[in-house]
Amino acid sequence: MKVTGNKLPNTMPSAGADIASKANEAAKTAKANGLEAALEGKKTKSSADLGSASRVAVSSRAQDMQKAKELATPNNDIDEAKVARLQALIDKGEYKTNAEAIADRLLDEHTKMPG
Repeated sequence: MKVTGNKLPNTMPSAGADIASKANEAAKTAKANGLEAALEGKKTKSSADLGSASRVAVSSRAQDMQKAKELATPNNDIDEAKVARLQALIDKGEYKTNAEAIADRLLDEHTKMPG
């Protein structure tokens, strides 16, 4: 059963309005008590409670997603001196690139990718 509202219509006489108010309060209290009971009934088990028979199977797709996330997440292995040196060269307009070497590297990486 789905209840869409907890207010009674205001078509009752003034004494009925008092009853409607009390009914609304009772409904709110019952709802709150039900939620509290449901929350108290749900307890999580620790790994010690589960024992050694518990296992988690992770799909190969999930493992691939984890690897991709690790590769995409920046790490703290940044050579600050190298970055500063290259930035200075770029700012001066002295940084030269080898387009052929870049193209070769891109092709090598592309051929390594799974199809």
